[in-house]
Amino acid sequence: MATPTGWQRDGNLPAELTSFIGRTRLLANLKRHLGESRLVTVTGIGGVGKSRTVLRLAHLVRSQYPDGVWFADLGRLQDSGMVKHTIASALGIADQSSRAESESLSEWVGERDMLLIIDTCEHLVQGCAELVHELLEAAPNLKVLATSRQSLNLPYEHVVPVPPLQVPFEDPGESLFTNESVQLFAERAGASVPDFVLDEDNIGAVAELCRRLDGIPLAIELAAVRLRALSVEQILGLLADRFSLLAGASRTALPRHQTLRAAIGWSHELCEPAERLLWARLSVFAKDFELDAARFVCSDGRLPSEDITDLVTGLVEKSILLIRSNHAGVRYKLIDTLAEYGEEWLDKLGQREQMQQRHLEYYLSLAQRSEDAWSGPRQIYWFVRMRQEHDNVRVALDHALRSPGKSVLALTLLSSLWFMWICCGFVREGRLYLEKALQANPTASKERCKALWVLSYVRSAQGDSAGALKAAEQCSTEAVRVGDSRAVILASKMQGTAALLQGDLQKASALLGVAIEFNTDNKELNPGLLPAIVELSLVLSSQGEFYEAESLLLDCLQVCRERGELWVSSYAQWALAFTRLATGRAEEALQSAREGLRIKRHFHDTLGTLLALETCARIFVMNDQPALAAKLLGALHQNWRSAGLPRMGAPFLTEDHDLCVRDCKRQMGELAYKSTFEDGARLDLDEASELALAGEPDASD
Repeated sequence: MATPTGWQRDGNLPAELTSFIGRTRLLANLKRHLGESRLVTVTGIGGVGKSRTVLRLAHLVRSQYPDGVWFADLGRLQDSGMVKHTIASALGIADQSSRAESESLSEWVGERDMLLIIDTCEHLVQGCAELVHELLEAAPNLKVLATSRQSLNLPYEHVVPVPPLQVPFEDPGESLFTNESVQLFAERAGASVPDFVLDEDNIGAVAELCRRLDGIPLAIELAAVRLRALSVEQILGLLADRFSLLAGASRTALPRHQTLRAAIGWSHELCEPAERLLWARLSVFAKDFELDAARFVCSDGRLPSEDITDLVTGLVEKSILLIRSNHAGVRYKLIDTLAEYGEEWLDKLGQREQMQQRHLEYYLSLAQRSEDAWSGPRQIYWFVRMRQEHDNVRVALDHALRSPGKSVLALTLLSSLWFMWICCGFVREGRLYLEKALQANPTASKERCKALWVLSYVRSAQGDSAGALKAAEQCSTEAVRVGDSRAVILASKMQGTAALLQGDLQKASALLGVAIEFNTDNKELNPGLLPAIVELSLVLSSQGEFYEAESLLLDCLQVCRERGELWVSSYAQWALAFTRLATGRAEEALQSAREGLRIKRHFHDTLGTLLALETCARIFVMNDQPALAAKLLGALHQNWRSAGLPRMGAPFLTEDHDLCVRDCKRQMGELAYKSTFEDGARLDLDEASELALAGEPDASD
């Protein structure tokens, strides 16, 4: 066996022809794994930058391998029988004997301390796996770094997925100018159009383009090439058909990398028929989804439910599906570019309507299960779960509202998710959807009655007491007409809430009392019984009946503890602080307000947090901590502006707030108050909550 003239001991690593952008953490991770494992396989979807990342890593570590870093590209190879020959040629082996090629390879590698990179293995996985296993057994100092859209499935293999680049707006604290996707676009755009400069005028459009391209480097680079003929804004406008737009890569690139469609199509060809069908069907999901959802929505006679798990695993291994694990469980994601490709196939198969209907059925069932369980011990689980399902709920709602004969299902879905709009931070969206669905269903029905009292609840949370009262009264009228006694009771409760916000305490007391009386024996704690108790306690406090109010709240908290209800208990703690403060027990009041704030951290309850902070500010003034109160008042002023009508427009809350401001200014003086107030205005809601929970030495001490 011989080596050809010109053979280099340090390997055949290709030069880097373009600058490498970002991926700092990924490179560090890969470097660590390569130090610990003899086989590292880098996986990812087509165009995500596997080869380019591995090439960058190889240049970083090449000095660590005395016998060189060797690069074998299998991208153009179609015959699996030629894998060994192609790698031997890349290594510069000139063996003219009749021995098996793997023997020659193993002998040549021998005791060499080297790194072998095998690029693009996915279409030849079996042959690559067999050869890598032979070489690693024969050569103790060899390390192998492979790129593939699926793993080699060897027991000692360490698989490192390459995700798309981070897209703009994922991290609220990140500057758009330093985002990886944006930097890549700017770099490639400058190479394509020399006078291109990323600046304040185009950063918004560039960031949105990179976001819509999912941070896929190939897609971003293809878009940058288009700047020769189009502006960034024009590219954005044409992006609806991203596959035809994003063509025109280098003529030297592999055919599958010359257009985005070809890159994705290459992955599609690697899938088994059942995997391709599942890929198409999964395109009906928005963002991410759970395995149970895929098993329900995508299964039928052609794809049995019991096969879905293995097929999902196969799509993960082929880098079609991204997988994400957290404390709430495992979720899967088909990024937009792959989802769009799947949608095209779903249309060709004529199965879009069938899958959309199954999707709607699943999320309707999930909504009803979550509503039934909301007031129990798994409340935080359902809060997290339904916030995760927010995008899929939107898709289901849009389908129901667009489809003839299905708009009543939109009413059912919307009203079952009353807690999602009220408790999970989507009040504005809930109102828009409810009003649209009610308009599409003008005939009185039980479904419409439920949607009306939910709409009243949502409007109250926005401080729109007049709109809330109108919806509740309409609900009551229609509920009598269709014989829906539960809706009549809940309409009374919602009318009582509206009356409280309008300052009509006598009317609020009567209506809330009726709701409590008729709900006492009802197993459903929310949204009738417990919120009505909290609101009635506020009425009683405003009427000076503090001890009756406190007794009601303590009973309410006891029920919450027994049932595992947290969300209402946070409001009960706030109302308890309100009552205790009015009776001069400031320390007890602060303890209750802080407990309410701690519970609210489990939820996305902007309204409840603001109300609790209002009470904390009043307590700090009473405790001679005016600087702390002033800072909170500044934060409240700023954060109420984005949350809705300050203090929900309720007279009893507004009067207390104004009194707090006057007392704070009197204790501090106008100038000191103004300065501290402005400092507080820079705090977000989390920072303001931290301040209220921890407190700080008062500036006047």
